[in-house]
Amino acid sequence: MTRPRIRCAIYTRKSSEEGLEQDFNSLDAQREACEAFVQSQVGEGWQAMSERYDDGGISGGTMDRAGLQRLLDDVSRDRVDVIVVYKIDRLTRSLPDFARMVEIFDRHKVSFVSVTQAFNTTSSMGRLSLNVLLSFAQFEREVTGERIRDKIAASKARGMWMGGNLPLGYDRPRDGTRRLVVNEGEAETVRSIFRRYLDLGSVHDLARALEATGVRSKIRRDKDGARIAGRPFSRGALFHLLRNPVYLGLIRHKGVLHEGLHAPIVDRTLFDAVQEQLTASTRRGNNRHSGARSRSQLTGRIFDATGERMSPTFAIGARGKRYRYYVSTSLQQGGKRRGDDVLRRVPADFLEQALIDRLRRIDGIDAKAPLEHLRRVDVQMGHVLLTLPKALHLATRASLRDDEGFVEGHPDAQGVSLRVPVAFPRRGGATEVKPGPAEGPQPDTTLIRALRAAHAMLERDASGRPILHESPISPHRRRLIRLAFLAPELQVAILSGRQPPGLSLSRLLADGFPIAWQAQIERFGRPRRDV
Repeated sequence: MTRPRIRCAIYTRKSSEEGLEQDFNSLDAQREACEAFVQSQVGEGWQAMSERYDDGGISGGTMDRAGLQRLLDDVSRDRVDVIVVYKIDRLTRSLPDFARMVEIFDRHKVSFVSVTQAFNTTSSMGRLSLNVLLSFAQFEREVTGERIRDKIAASKARGMWMGGNLPLGYDRPRDGTRRLVVNEGEAETVRSIFRRYLDLGSVHDLARALEATGVRSKIRRDKDGARIAGRPFSRGALFHLLRNPVYLGLIRHKGVLHEGLHAPIVDRTLFDAVQEQLTASTRRGNNRHSGARSRSQLTGRIFDATGERMSPTFAIGARGKRYRYYVSTSLQQGGKRRGDDVLRRVPADFLEQALIDRLRRIDGIDAKAPLEHLRRVDVQMGHVLLTLPKALHLATRASLRDDEGFVEGHPDAQGVSLRVPVAFPRRGGATEVKPGPAEGPQPDTTLIRALRAAHAMLERDASGRPILHESPISPHRRRLIRLAFLAPELQVAILSGRQPPGLSLSRLLADGFPIAWQAQIERFGRPRRDV
């Protein structure tokens, strides 16, 4: 009688990035040991899955790991029977995270095995042993963190520089000391920035004046010693510089100032005058913005695709009309727009109304204040992710449309994440929000170029079938080539501009990539069709 096949997913993790560039690194060694263990159980029907679930350079104290999230996603889809790890702390070092994982494993009848530790989660004694072990692992991590924090606090209290980005005007400590060394040329630049701000009275004007005269931020070197040129000052960088007490010869730690070992480069009179002017300007700005903030109902709960918080702001039109927006913090502080597919500025009124209309379709939602039910909103290009209380899961599922769906493996144990398509077409530099998928072809040139680049990496055999002689060198190209094996239906849709709503290159490269074409369509959505 043939034993049933037991699908074994191997998970590996390494906390630091050191050595990951080697041909055979720690992740490979862990996988090799796990594969050998699975092979020893082949008589029981165990079989290692080809899918790799690796996380390099990520702490076990967080669940925000791409490899782990793909593993949990496959568990939720009942594609895994056993999870195999080299040591239990490779999976997690957090007891609460472990408890959440065990709930997911039990729900889908998945057990896991540690190669170097005899554990079996199917028994109560096995769970007890694992809880004890993880308690010690979490205790060790917390004690180590406390020691490091205590050491930093004690050193800063003595005026020592404990690392971080060097402030303009100082060089790194020398001869093993923790004393910042004054850079006389940069120090004069810092003093001139302080004096220039007093003359101009505006950080906006100061930033423009410094860029016009070629004044840049500090030249730095990366970990490999490569030189990184200075950049034009943003508003945020200038606020930080003008508020930094290090220029008075002080070291700040958790809001407390200590006398530093280094010499000051700005005198107290000039520094205090700048602080008074900054405080007065901030107070005037707060009074102007208070009305917009009070009406922005998503404040504190809305984020862009990179996880950066979006803050409320407004602009006055040519006829005096006020327009409200949610803007990513970096852009609001003067940062420049990047050439990526991240939406960093959305009109508040349109977005809020689109979400209100969607939420009112859910039974149990307070029709008068539907946005109060949202725990979090993540703005993506073409769609938004809404985190709702878990209690609304069934009611939300009953209100789903064909182009909507839940995101599995959500890190918030008390919430569920709903993906809702929202089109953000640009018109004359402005952004207009229209709920629902856009009509007609919407070619995505980034997706089309990526798809063509993936096919260009393949060669054809005598019969015309695609072949790959060797794996691409870079991790990005290894992810990119997967697009050549995308379901034909999706490839045709991308080339014709009828890709599923919200499908982007970053989503294709970041999400788990199923092998089966039908599973790909379930994951990324069906192509749009004309009505």
